[in-house]
Amino acid sequence: MKLSYNRTKIVATMGPASAKKDVLLAMVRAGVNVCRLNFSHGKPEDHQKVIDMIREINEKYKLNVGILADLQGPKIRIGLVKDGGIHLVNGKHIKITTNECIGDDDQIYITYEAFPQDVRAGETILLDDGKLQLKVIETNRKDTVICEVLHGGILTSRKGVNLPNTKVSIPSLTEEDLVNLDFVLKNNVEWIGLSFVRNAEDIIELKRIINRNNNAARVIAKVEKPEAIDNIDAIIAATDGVMVARGDLGVEMPLEEVPLLQKMIVSKCREASKPVIVATQMLESMITTPRPTRAEVNDVANSVLDGADAVMLSGETSVGEFPLIVIETMAKIVRNVEERGYPFYNHKVSNIDPSSQNYLSDAVCESAVYLAEHTNAEAIVSMTTSGYTAFEISSHRPKANTYIFTANQQLLNALSLLWGVKAFYYDGLESTDQTIADVNNILKTENLVETGDVVINTAAVPIAAKGKTNMLKVTVVE
Repeated sequence: MKLSYNRTKIVATMGPASAKKDVLLAMVRAGVNVCRLNFSHGKPEDHQKVIDMIREINEKYKLNVGILADLQGPKIRIGLVKDGGIHLVNGKHIKITTNECIGDDDQIYITYEAFPQDVRAGETILLDDGKLQLKVIETNRKDTVICEVLHGGILTSRKGVNLPNTKVSIPSLTEEDLVNLDFVLKNNVEWIGLSFVRNAEDIIELKRIINRNNNAARVIAKVEKPEAIDNIDAIIAATDGVMVARGDLGVEMPLEEVPLLQKMIVSKCREASKPVIVATQMLESMITTPRPTRAEVNDVANSVLDGADAVMLSGETSVGEFPLIVIETMAKIVRNVEERGYPFYNHKVSNIDPSSQNYLSDAVCESAVYLAEHTNAEAIVSMTTSGYTAFEISSHRPKANTYIFTANQQLLNALSLLWGVKAFYYDGLESTDQTIADVNNILKTENLVETGDVVINTAAVPIAAKGKTNMLKVTVVE
């Protein structure tokens, strides 16, 4: 019997709930494709243990689980407050200072040193994921800002601060990020998430550092600020992938705009052949309960129907009580939508640019998807060194399964994020005909194709050529 697998990938955040090898292995077998390391929490030694465990599981069980190292970015927080919590009263004035202190009814400390210089009177300040709202009255542009409480409540220590109207001058890579980045690059992770991206230059700067270290890590731009929406086309062009980080995005922008922004970003990423992750609160209630809400099930299903490459879990798998059940639940939702909802996918509109240096490869990839559709092919099977062919074919969301063969070991794990892609290691580059016969036989041995199936093969001629996918062949499995 032929095996099947989910096309939409699952990203799971690691943490205390998923840090044991048997738990993680069970999660991977249930559907996890990429493990996320959240550098907003945990120490390097904690992350090192998880990286080592993932690599050990990959080697022992011949798997290709990818790693996404998510840098914290310029997250702004308040400091400690008196008695663990203070009450902000509507209509009252309160000072926000850059001079470190214990917060009370009169003033609170903020970690962002340039805050008094960057904010302007009338701008909004949101605390604790938007639960509390302040308005700037005046700033001395040195160390103190006076605010009016618009929507008060209890404020506890170290809560996050969002500045939806303020153009912040804080760099996208903080000193702490640079330390963590050095650790990440030494560990050769496949994907690096950059938080609070504002423009393409943020991505370009991170890529400069990666290139200086002769590293092959790819960048995920986390879209969570209004400025990123304003610059979305340039950001997508500069990055290797995108995350729709709906948590801070939904705080910094009107909530009602987020659903359509999600669809817009997913669509633009597909057109650009860049993988896109939908993240935040997908199965949030399952942190403490073994069943999701109906709304959460619909949220995951709609993200699949939008055509996202991956759906992501955060607290559900890092600190939740039911990490394995969460993965099993998400995998079931994904599978049901993909089995019943495929006709609702919109095929990618052809956007081949004759002036592009990848023009011929793009044409071959698009033709492979077209041929697979019209021959009712079981699979599209491709060879790649850089991964370009895999990204391009995946972006078309073909009905046929996509199997990628490569001699690039790190690429195997990176491709775990791409929609519909299942990757295999292969370095037997003797001739084009022999290679096609080999990879088709491997798929037959793995019970992924069977005798009589139509397979669309793409490759380079000569086979040793790199970055030159220029051949397309329709094969019937013998």
